[in-house]
Amino acid sequence: MQYACKYHSPLGKITMAGEENYITGLWFDGQKYFADTLSPSYVYDEKRLPVFDRAKEWLDCYFTGKQPAFTPPLRLSGTPFRLMVWDLLQEIPYGKTVTYKDIAEKIAARIGRTRMSAQAVGGAVAHNPVSIIVPCHRVVGSNGSLTGYAGGISKKIELLTLEKADIATLFVPASGSTL
Repeated sequence: MQYACKYHSPLGKITMAGEENYITGLWFDGQKYFADTLSPSYVYDEKRLPVFDRAKEWLDCYFTGKQPAFTPPLRLSGTPFRLMVWDLLQEIPYGKTVTYKDIAEKIAARIGRTRMSAQAVGGAVAHNPVSIIVPCHRVVGSNGSLTGYAGGISKKIELLTLEKADIATLFVPASGSTL
């Protein structure tokens, strides 16, 4: 059985989903792919899961501008490719950024290929079901463009600023750009 609850962040409301001992989803309300992995038969806040308390503790720490010392237990469901991408997202250090191309190169090396599509990586990053905790906001275009955050570019900028990431060289591409 899946359960959901709300968290009120400085950047807006967040919906969390969980199953007994694991967080299975975390989305800014209204973001692209919102509640994509939430079961239609979920129960809203009826059962107070201890894992929700751990996730709220993590978020409270994070939103004070500190790197949390723990990660709440996660259960991510997806294709093997998406799971591989999401695992790599969790390796990105707090306050740092990597490119879609960097992730594509790491995946190619892991699976014994000479190359991997950065666009395919972008698709997997976009469908990350546990925003912020699995830090998809730390992925940028190879030219430094701040593209592709399901929660919106303004939230991506705010999250990176909160982490004191060096965003001086990053930019938001012009509308209609194909970067």
